[in-house]
Amino acid sequence: MEIIQLWPTMESAGTGNPADDFAPYLETHLIEDDAAPRGAVLVCPGGGYCWRAPHEATPIAKKFNELGFHAFVVYYRVAPYRHPAPLRDALRAIRIIRSRAAEWKVNGDQIAILGFSAGGHLTASAGTLYETVNVDAGDAADNYPVRPDALIPCYAVINLTSPFGHAGSGENLLGTKFSLPSAEEFNLENQVSANTPPTFLWHTADDPVVNIQNSIAFATALWQHKVTAELHVFPHGPHGIGLAEEYPDAKIWPELAATFLINSCKFAAHR
Repeated sequence: MEIIQLWPTMESAGTGNPADDFAPYLETHLIEDDAAPRGAVLVCPGGGYCWRAPHEATPIAKKFNELGFHAFVVYYRVAPYRHPAPLRDALRAIRIIRSRAAEWKVNGDQIAILGFSAGGHLTASAGTLYETVNVDAGDAADNYPVRPDALIPCYAVINLTSPFGHAGSGENLLGTKFSLPSAEEFNLENQVSANTPPTFLWHTADDPVVNIQNSIAFATALWQHKVTAELHVFPHGPHGIGLAEEYPDAKIWPELAATFLINSCKFAAHR
């Protein structure tokens, strides 16, 4: 495993408290073998844009290694950092992976981004808002595209402001700007276009924290724009279940997601 700082210098959180400053980084989980290059999954842990849940980080990367993919975890900036910091971090991570694809035996056009809850909002942002932020760092990685090749939002926050939206994530992401009409720009079902990458979504129907309507709205928008999308709704399960190993219905989701990447997105995977 290698730890890679995303940016040449650390940007202050702007609070005046050095303890709030955070240097985002990329954690690699590469499969060491002689197989041909394979697809990769970049994992964004959830946490309401105020922390990064450990059970939605390394364990997810290891599971996708088992399924035949290289994997990475991006430890992106959260509150008191505000937008665009998390999105810049996620897109910069994609650029770094592409810039080292030959070294790591990654197919540079087979990079999926996967995220949970607010990390799912970040995932969906990477697939819809990738042209709206500056991700340049002044190095060779700047020459690589930032658009991911597939999205895997897991019990994702998609909407911030409507009755089914998740206001807490919005407040952490946008700060005082959350009360402005511009916050609606981050209701991502309205940002879908024909250029949004193919998407695999899953949610539990009775999630008490992030309403199932988030995933339904995003999937519906994708289908309306003729984007390949697959949505799985499992009947029961609390929020934040990660690999869902204790939930017989939902625990199949990683295998379903892997099948989607292989069959619908033509990713290479070697087990």
